[in-house]
Amino acid sequence: MKKTLILVALFTIAQGCTQKNKTMITQNPSITADNIVDELTKQVKHYPSEKIYNFRYENFNCFIEIFVNDILIYKDFTDSKAGSGFDINPCIFKSGLQKVTYKMYPAKDNNLNKFEENTYLTLQLESYDLKNESADDIIYKIHKTPVTIVKDEYGNESELFVATGKDYYEGSFTFEAEVPYELEGFEDAQDLRKMDPKELEKKLINEYAVIKNIYQNKEYDNIAKISFYNLKNQFVAKYDDEKYIKDVWKMLMDAYKEPSFEMQPIENQKMVFFADGKLVALMQSTTDNRLRGNTALWAKVNHDGGLRPMFCNRYFYIPKGKTKFEVY
Repeated sequence: MKKTLILVALFTIAQGCTQKNKTMITQNPSITADNIVDELTKQVKHYPSEKIYNFRYENFNCFIEIFVNDILIYKDFTDSKAGSGFDINPCIFKSGLQKVTYKMYPAKDNNLNKFEENTYLTLQLESYDLKNESADDIIYKIHKTPVTIVKDEYGNESELFVATGKDYYEGSFTFEAEVPYELEGFEDAQDLRKMDPKELEKKLINEYAVIKNIYQNKEYDNIAKISFYNLKNQFVAKYDDEKYIKDVWKMLMDAYKEPSFEMQPIENQKMVFFADGKLVALMQSTTDNRLRGNTALWAKVNHDGGLRPMFCNRYFYIPKGKTKFEVY
């Protein structure tokens, strides 16, 4: 499996906004829109073996969300009968035990909005080595959603999806990963689930309003500051080179500078925790499959001949000993 520069994928992890820099951002103070590529490139190391873990999947009669270590890494709310693949290294922070969680939702091809008996999801865990691309992929595990066995009046057995007739199913499993890098994770962040939920949500709404204005006002240096942590982990985990990093940042900046770029109202949201309570976000509370699985920070921008959604998916955490949010 080869790395590709896919605009749609980047938009789902994207950040986007007169460059006045009136907003005070203390996170990553030395980072600017002009130096972020150099600073990101400095973070990436290369190794004799550069393993990329990925999942190949097949879903039938369902939409899916996939989490690694309780961080959303992939979603599909557009095709209920699909097969594809995705890399997961950005959610593997270091070698050791990793947890995969998958959430399934019924396809809306019928009026029942319930799982049909033939619904399933198959996940095949593989890896490939960027330093040995001629080698075959290594297959570690194949996981398929559980079934129940039923018999008809003649004793003939058949398999039914275990959640047949329900409107939600969640499962999980673990695997061991070995990677040469170690990312900055959230071990030293506070468990936000222990805070008063009303106060936390109020604080989070205010923070989202600040970040939204940064994008809308085209404060490019501040966008670079709040993007650095997330982008760093992605590029380090994928062993990306300077050209790729430069291309990604240019693509993002081109979108932010596009005259049509316009942030959308923050509305119809719900507060959701990630990373075992260390991250929190305001997620879209909608059944619109074009928006589901994204945060309430999003824009419309002209791309490919028309206005398209660009999701500025920002998550928030509070380091231990501090009281203010930082951005991921």
